[in-house]
Amino acid sequence: MPARPDSQHKDKDQLIQRFGLQPHPEGGYYRETHRDAARVLRQSSEGAGNPATHAASTAIYYLLCDNAYSAWHRIRSDEVWHFYAGCPLNVHVLDQDGSLTTHRLGNALADDDAVFQAVVRAGCWFAAERSDPDGFSLVGCTVAPGFEFSEFELADAGSLLASHPRHAALIARLAPAPKR
Repeated sequence: MPARPDSQHKDKDQLIQRFGLQPHPEGGYYRETHRDAARVLRQSSEGAGNPATHAASTAIYYLLCDNAYSAWHRIRSDEVWHFYAGCPLNVHVLDQDGSLTTHRLGNALADDDAVFQAVVRAGCWFAAERSDPDGFSLVGCTVAPGFEFSEFELADAGSLLASHPRHAALIARLAPAPKR
């Protein structure tokens, strides 16, 4: 039996408070839980200039609830998504060749189509949304080499639509909110 909406609202509020979650720029709430002390050397994204050091890996809690979704974005590292609680989350990935893969992240014991973990390869555009708009999804994300906001790119919806017209409806639905 699914949880009642008022129960899910209470659960969401408890998770935000218990884990000290803060609003995330792409939607939802998050908190970094680990930043590896080990450092790795990484060339700049342009391939020129001085290499920089990064944490070997980072991890966060990430909560999607209310009307939030994870808008189209990409990062320079592989990102592993882990399911913890709530309703399944669809992680949509536009591969380098333009094909679309959707990972259904959820309780694999209760949902034959779900997986507990999904990998998004470095440089791929991706977005995520809950399968139940009234529910919440608590997941974790592990990034290696570690996440840096300087390597986070929020999509320009017009450019993404132009380069991936086959997926126009999905891209438009999960586009970043216009800048104010």
